[in-house]
Amino acid sequence: MTDFISLTSLGWQAFFQQQLSLDEWENADAARVIEQHKSTLKVATEEGHFTLNLNHKMPEMTVGDWLLLRKEENKNLDNSPERHFLRLLDRKTSFSRKAAGSKLHKQLISANVDTAFILCSMNEDFNLNRIERFLSLVHESSADVVVILSKSNQASSPQDYIQAVQSLDPLIIVEAINCLDHNCIEQLSPWIKQGNTIAVLGSSGVGKSTLTNTLLGKHRQETHGIREQDSKGRHTTTSRSLMVMKNGGLILDTPGMREIQLTDSKEGISTTFADIEAIASKCRFSDCQHQGEPDCAIEKAISNGALDLRRLANYQKLLKEDAFNSANLAERRANDKALGKYYKTTQSEASILKGR
Repeated sequence: MTDFISLTSLGWQAFFQQQLSLDEWENADAARVIEQHKSTLKVATEEGHFTLNLNHKMPEMTVGDWLLLRKEENKNLDNSPERHFLRLLDRKTSFSRKAAGSKLHKQLISANVDTAFILCSMNEDFNLNRIERFLSLVHESSADVVVILSKSNQASSPQDYIQAVQSLDPLIIVEAINCLDHNCIEQLSPWIKQGNTIAVLGSSGVGKSTLTNTLLGKHRQETHGIREQDSKGRHTTTSRSLMVMKNGGLILDTPGMREIQLTDSKEGISTTFADIEAIASKCRFSDCQHQGEPDCAIEKAISNGALDLRRLANYQKLLKEDAFNSANLAERRANDKALGKYYKTTQSEASILKGR
């Protein structure tokens, strides 16, 4: 990996600068997490790359996070000062989801992303429902979004796919590319610039690793083909890492995520389906369920073709999913808090009895 030259090349912005005290600016090093492992983080500073050991006292961190390191006088074998975790800086943006499977916790995906590339291939695996799901995730994070339709060299009519995506929202930026073609770098140049951090999101097999390799200008990520019978992909990337692109900026490749369970994403869903909520506001009843109530604007829009039934069904599905997951996580947090309070009280009472 190419060494970073400056904090700006790492994605440092005024948002992070304003969080530092004068003492921290003079005596601490700003570092960005570029790789995440089970018990360690790989971080980058102006002076190079370092490995930071994790412990239970540290906050949860993910790739893209900015943190402060404190230099210690003790020297390592290479005569360099040791660096210890000081604190985590507030995130400008963050991506998270409900952990896969039945685990009741939120999983951080990445942090401090400026632009999200949502990849979807123009083949049998093209799926508007999945694009809307990723859009809700990105809108919740407040990052900018570009929908990238891959495999343009294999599609007979890319414009049809572009129009299908823009039917969701005419303001969505959509680019159709061939991830293997280096001309796509010029096509995506408005977002590939120094200090801009890009996250590549999408399900397996859509070309995320191929696009990443093209933008990096070298082979960094393994790539696999898709299953011929259904055009679905196989997982290639298995970990998250932040890398420098050939023409500047940083790119974060993420593992293929076919299961994106939304949680605490109500605002993101509202933004993604703003057209539906605008129509629903015209219903006679504020709590209209759109199931036969009089003067239902949603049902009227469906009957006259102004609203797609598929889109309405997906909107309702994502709202229910988000409400269910958010409620479960809130209950889990409340239980954990109550259990922690119980342990603290028990320890305090044990200490009093011991002193008698």
